[in-house]
This record gives sequence, structure tokens and C-alpha cells, in this order.
Amino acid sequence: MRLIIIGPPGAGKGTQAERITQRHEIPHISTGDIFRANIKNETELGKQVKSILDAGGYVSDDLTNAIVADRLKQDDAQNGFLLDGYPRTPAQVQALDEMLAAEGKKIDAVLELEVDDEELIARLLKRAQTSGRTDDTEDVIRDRQAIYVRETQPLTTLYRERDLLVAVDGEGEMDEVTERIEGALAKVAQ
Repeated sequence: MRLIIIGPPGAGKGTQAERITQRHEIPHISTGDIFRANIKNETELGKQVKSILDAGGYVSDDLTNAIVADRLKQDDAQNGFLLDGYPRTPAQVQALDEMLAAEGKKIDAVLELEVDDEELIARLLKRAQTSGRTDDTEDVIRDRQAIYVRETQPLTTLYRERDLLVAVDGEGEMDEVTERIEGALAKVAQ
């Protein structure tokens, strides 16, 4: 399966992505993880990304697309993958479509974890306390949620129009959410 997982900060994407990739034996491809690993290892890419982020900028679509294209060519991604954090813009959606079409492939489904705004804020405030993240105040969290809605709405609309968007209730216990996702994926596989 070739999947994308989206959802606002605090929706549980990371946790559910790990579970999905283990069950379906596909790699979890997170652009954020790729960027952080390259920064940590001080690769050429890492140096580029670090300078962009340190200046408060965004990593360009071209650079992000190149990273994803390279990652999707690796052997472990040939029979499927789960993308997390990509695509984030309509231009990235188009680039991904082109990458996959060149290989005769396409996305099977886009999983959207839906969680009530107040629940998200409560989760992130709790996470901030347990992880010591003093920058995660309620105002900052609300700003991030607004950015997510503004930037992701065009993608959810696009994937809904393509009949690829699968909305999953992301509230409740982790195992309950996992079972909802697996039920949705079973329908996609049919």
C-alpha cells in the first residue's frame, strides 16, 4: 500500500504511523525525520536544511521533492510506504503524482486523523508538561492549529475530490484508533 497520513499537530500521526508500518511491513517516511537525521549527521543536505531553518525559512518544495523522490527509489519502498509530513503543498502533491506515475504507481489512500480542536490542545499541553517543551503554550498551539487548517485544507479537498481521502476518528485510546484505521484500510484494499 502507498499511503499518506495527515492530521493536525497532536492527532497521533507518529504513533499511528508506526503501527501501520509495522502491520503492513512498509516504511514510515517522514520528511521531518529525514531532515533531522541529515542535520544531525551534518550531511550536505543537512547543512542546507539547517541554514534554511535557522533563518526561519521553509525548506523549498524543490528540495523536499528531491529528498522524497530519492527516498521512494530505495528498495524498501518499492512495495509501499507511508508518507508523513509530505506532501504539504499542492505543488508537492503534483510532484508526488509525477514521481509515482513515472513508475506506474499511485497513492492508494490518504488517511486523515480527525480530532476535536479542544482535545488537540489538551493533548499538546499535556505533552508540553511531560516533555518539558516550554514553547508549547496554548496560544502557540492554537496558532499552529490555524496554520495547519489553512495550509492543509487545499490538500484534503484535493484528495477528497480524487476519492482518496479516508477520514478516521482520531479520538479515544490508541488501540481504538488503530482498529478504526485498519478497518478503513481493509475497505481501501478491496
